[in-house]
Amino acid sequence: MKFGIIRERKNPPDKRVVLSPKACQKVLNTYSKAEIIVEPSPIRAYADADYQDLDITVANDMESCDVLLGVKEVPIDALIPNKKYFFFSHTIKKQPYNRDLLRAILDKNIELYDHEVITNKQEQRVVAFGRYAGIVGAYNGFRAYGLKYDAFQLPKANDLPDQQALIEELKNSKLPNIKVLLTGKGRVGNGAREMLDGMGMRRVNVTEYLEETFNEPVYCQIDAGEYNKRKDGVRGNKADFFANPEEYRSNFFRFAKVTDFYIAGHFYGQGAPYLFTRDDAKHVDFKIKVVADISCDIDGPVASTIKPSTIADPIYGYDPATESEADFKNENAIAVMAVDNLPCELPRDASEGFGEAFIKNVIPAFFNNDKDGVLERARMTKNGKLTERFSYLKDYIA
Repeated sequence: MKFGIIRERKNPPDKRVVLSPKACQKVLNTYSKAEIIVEPSPIRAYADADYQDLDITVANDMESCDVLLGVKEVPIDALIPNKKYFFFSHTIKKQPYNRDLLRAILDKNIELYDHEVITNKQEQRVVAFGRYAGIVGAYNGFRAYGLKYDAFQLPKANDLPDQQALIEELKNSKLPNIKVLLTGKGRVGNGAREMLDGMGMRRVNVTEYLEETFNEPVYCQIDAGEYNKRKDGVRGNKADFFANPEEYRSNFFRFAKVTDFYIAGHFYGQGAPYLFTRDDAKHVDFKIKVVADISCDIDGPVASTIKPSTIADPIYGYDPATESEADFKNENAIAVMAVDNLPCELPRDASEGFGEAFIKNVIPAFFNNDKDGVLERARMTKNGKLTERFSYLKDYIA
């Protein structure tokens, strides 16, 4: 089985890679029948020489590989027919901007495996960059807070080498006695929590957060059950919420009345109530002035997120009165950090974490006849057609 590590060609450039040099070495040492060729790249977080130093072949020879591994979408003109590809295709939610890409994949008889749908038998995702989105998103949010209030200056995340360097910068920033709210307890939310704990911020429970004042900065991490409640007054739970989101309404405003800085690390499902609306943000009791929206659903559950921001220009302002963009330093504006490709700012850490998960959960399937069905579940296309699992996309490509 010959694997090709393809060069990332999407703009803006992405420095991440599925397998780092050490990860490639581990695959080759573990599986005697594995071969790896790395396509040369001027932008990758690891230089070509980093691979060559570990005796990993670097060559423009992707046509000879069986399986091609990438991170972001491959441009249509760079797709090699009749190959197996792994990358984030951003098509499973019928994203209009990638309809032609999926059509081209079918036309070129490519077997597409989307990282987003690589799951275990319990249908849980097993490879993802979510933790790193949480890590960078939390850091960027504090950077936005410092800039809005001229309280402190943090360097950009992508100018720092790793997570520990981000934490050290946060430790050295002098925060006032603010309350920080974090939603979500999945990969993203817990990645953000690593940063809050790493910088030594005190964690408090919901009752303390809502009712008490503190002489130090504190944070509270909440999940769907705490910011939603059933419309019929019956006590709900997280499982019931995910199964029946339309039966719930937002209970978030009680947090918005006491929160200075909000980190959105939750998963938002179709039909779920918005956390706060544009009308909520106009309310005299609405206190949030900085939002780090890691989830980044545009015009969705976090009303101030009216567009994605970029690594180059990560912060914009939202004026609740006019419901439009404003200078984020304006007194009435909410400073919004809504970068939608956060893990790109920590490319080495993100690549190493992703590669570990890929080696553990995906690579074995190529050498054990896919005994756990990992490849079968993630295969979106085969023989020029959508697989049964993804047949719901037929109307999308038509």
